Amino acid sequence: MEAQQHFDVVIMGGGYAGNVQARHLTRKIPGIKVAVIDPRSDEKVASIHKIGESTVEIGAIFLSKELGLVDYLIENHLPKCGLAFHWPKDPAQTDSIDDYHSIWPPRFPKVGTFQVHRGKLERDLRAMNKADGVSFFQGKVKDFQMREDDEAHEVEIRVSGEGRIKLSADHLIDAASRAFLTGKKTDNIIHDPEDLYGLHTGAVWVRVKGVDRELFRKDPDPLKTATSHYYSTNHWFGHGHWFWMIPICDDSMSISIGAMFHHSEVDGSKLDRKEKFLDFVKSNHRALFDIVDSGEIEDFVYWKKPSHLCKQMFSKDNWYAIGDAAYFGDAFYSLGTTTIAFAVESVTEIIRAKHAGECPDSIEDKRSAYNDFNVYYGQTVMHLYRDHHKHLGNASAMSWRIYLEYMWWFGVWVPAFIGKWHLDPEFARATIRHCEKGFFKTMYDDFSRMIDEGRNAGFIDCYRADQLAFGYCPTDEHTEYMEDAIFEPQRLDIYTSLARTYFLTSLFVLKYQWKAFGLPGLLSPRTWRRSLRLLAKSGYMKMGSLRHRFENRGRPVSAAHAQQTQDFKDYVYKPNLQPWTSLAQPEQDETIDTLPRRVQEAAPSGIPSAPAGM
Repeated sequence: MEAQQHFDVVIMGGGYAGNVQARHLTRKIPGIKVAVIDPRSDEKVASIHKIGESTVEIGAIFLSKELGLVDYLIENHLPKCGLAFHWPKDPAQTDSIDDYHSIWPPRFPKVGTFQVHRGKLERDLRAMNKADGVSFFQGKVKDFQMREDDEAHEVEIRVSGEGRIKLSADHLIDAASRAFLTGKKTDNIIHDPEDLYGLHTGAVWVRVKGVDRELFRKDPDPLKTATSHYYSTNHWFGHGHWFWMIPICDDSMSISIGAMFHHSEVDGSKLDRKEKFLDFVKSNHRALFDIVDSGEIEDFVYWKKPSHLCKQMFSKDNWYAIGDAAYFGDAFYSLGTTTIAFAVESVTEIIRAKHAGECPDSIEDKRSAYNDFNVYYGQTVMHLYRDHHKHLGNASAMSWRIYLEYMWWFGVWVPAFIGKWHLDPEFARATIRHCEKGFFKTMYDDFSRMIDEGRNAGFIDCYRADQLAFGYCPTDEHTEYMEDAIFEPQRLDIYTSLARTYFLTSLFVLKYQWKAFGLPGLLSPRTWRRSLRLLAKSGYMKMGSLRHRFENRGRPVSAAHAQQTQDFKDYVYKPNLQPWTSLAQPEQDETIDTLPRRVQEAAPSGIPSAPAGM
């Protein structure tokens, strides 16, 4: 066995989570020594088939801005045109997309998002990290010891052709997905649906190359959208299940098509073989089946029980669990890269603070707050799919549910991430104190009651601005953080966004009760208690906004813009052109440079100087 090598950070797992963590560490902490352990070769990584091709705003801006990959993503992956949603008008008639009630994104999203080829992305991230000095060990973790306090951890690896080697590290990160390395070592993973808000799902998918995308829609419908239908992440709904359809960037018109299903409504044993899966698609979504049937299936994957949740993510003993090693609920909102973004930035800040020798009490305050926040966010993501099995196939209930969840995504989580509020320990703890899982449960209960009573609240479109009040659309910014480029940590006024989200949600409650249950629902004391509580929270958040403005009085919204404005005060326009030719010319030929090039080229050598004033 070789002599033990020591690193500041050892990452167990070289997939997406491990690679973005390594890149973030090397970009934020100059000189840090990072090692990544993965049993796969570069070639094997490039050919992997994983779900998780779709990114949404937080994951995309993390990749683009924080990791500096925006040009790479534009040049190597596909643009994404938001999420689209489709419910059969009649489950027995699904031959065409026109047989569905649909919600289409009307334009490209304000924050650029992408459909990524996971194999290509992970292979390229590996190459970038190697170029930045990250050490890669192609081997399998055979054992590891997690030490207490600041004692170095130890990892034993079996490396192909080299036997076993040992690494030691000040910080140990589990990014090994469903191997659950730290989870098994510390009994840290919860699988029981009763502890996952009843979530009991399965997943199954195929990759298909050479599809005929015109079977989906030949041309964009100019009356519905100004962007592509095909390049959205398309959701196809049915009772107790939903399908995704995601284009993948390669040369063979490939797509990822798969389903999340609920075991209480769909018998998973009837989906665990490719032929069974295709029969299910053909019977329930004929239009989708025709797209699959037009190409060649490359693989088939079935997961009986993918959902899980960890109890702890960041230990005071300097070990961390991120990505699927921490939690996974459902692929519905494409939140995988988002959950990883929150976790990676938190881990990097903890390690940076320790690396810089900051006050131990301050570091522990951050670690404790970040751990609680990230575990809470995992619980929130899990809760987001509560009662999905009851609602997915009902276009009325599910469209209202998506609208409500979009309100909080764009009004709370996206600005919180962009403003780096999750890295403020006080705000992280306040987020947990003001947890709204209880409120969302009451809304999910109302959706279920509406279905049970055979009621219809109508259809609501999360991309339209004429359905609630004041021309509001759920994808709106409540503060102009993108237009004004408010990217400095905690500078974005998150409290204004929170206040408006609470206010508009109170209106949402009233409108939904009226549409679903009529006058009795609108006048119900329970309805008004909820609405008034949300209004009170809106007022409370408004006070936070006033405090934020007071604390930041005199501080520019953007330091970079303020500096540019200051520099411009001394701006003087200089209408001069600088010499641009590399050919040396004799002084007496100076005037000929002003002649057209074709005249210069035609002139014989030794041409006399032109008369003055020519």
